[in-house]
Amino acid sequence: MAASICLRTACRYVRKSSVRSICMSSQKLNKAESDSDTRQTHFGFEYIPEEEKESRVYEVFKNVATKYDLMNDAMSVGIHRLWKDHFIQRLAPTHGTQLLDVAGDIALRYLQFLELDKRTSNDNAVDDFKVPNEIQAGSYGIPPQYHSDDSTSDTSSSDSSEDEDTGNKFSKNKPLSHVTVCDINQEMLDVGKEKALNLGYLKDNISWVKGNAESLPFDDNKFDAYTIAFGIRNCTHVIEESYRVLKPGGRFMCLEFSQVLARDWKSYQYLVESIRQFPDQEEFAAMIQQAGFSFVTYENLTFGVAAIHSGFKNHCGMVLAKQKFMSLMKLL
Repeated sequence: MAASICLRTACRYVRKSSVRSICMSSQKLNKAESDSDTRQTHFGFEYIPEEEKESRVYEVFKNVATKYDLMNDAMSVGIHRLWKDHFIQRLAPTHGTQLLDVAGDIALRYLQFLELDKRTSNDNAVDDFKVPNEIQAGSYGIPPQYHSDDSTSDTSSSDSSEDEDTGNKFSKNKPLSHVTVCDINQEMLDVGKEKALNLGYLKDNISWVKGNAESLPFDDNKFDAYTIAFGIRNCTHVIEESYRVLKPGGRFMCLEFSQVLARDWKSYQYLVESIRQFPDQEEFAAMIQQAGFSFVTYENLTFGVAAIHSGFKNHCGMVLAKQKFMSLMKLL
């Protein structure tokens, strides 16, 4: 009798334990499924759902828009200006380049670089050799193309005067160079516009688009180059979008902090934490390669405090060139 009672008690205990075990397993499974449904990303040292990061970053930069350069001065002890100058030298854009600058830190340097390049080219150019109209074409063995043409000179002078009237800093005879600044924060765009107007840059060469770097409002294969400075750590899925909007052979370039120099880091807590959470140079270079870019490189600045990352969008010619390059490296 006693044995029978013990057996029934043991069975009830086993059944209850099994039920509890099944319930706990079910709860863990549901939690795992819930975690997988809500993808997490970092916001500084805090982990949040990916869909929340955009709005929280927006609020940070909305509050610091007018002090953004001063903030970068504090974060880099003022060296960020030299880094950006070096960055545009590395990009070395040519006239006619269609640039997308996300976050807007490079746009004005791009226009200044082309303006300086134009002035330097003009200073080094030899004046066109023209033969007076009184000398017939072909006389003295002089080719006809060297004879002056009054209509041509009049047209060129009128074009020149028109350029001066419109304040356009770039010659109409050259392909139109253009930079599109894209930022999700309207306050940051407004600050950039004011700077551009103060420097005399008009709408012909620069446009301003409010948009999300993770879902750019542009067609595929649109830009020759894509730049982003001190902005990529604030986003989640950016490299893939940059690849989409670049033309085949187009160049991706990124300038980003790798370490923090600021002493008063509590004033910029999120920004400092975001730098410390950002992948190191090797890891980030691997991410660029995984997105499909070729010839991926990085250059450390100021002993690795910041780095310039670069890559080129593939096309058939570049794939072959890459294969030859890799073959050559194996021989060295």
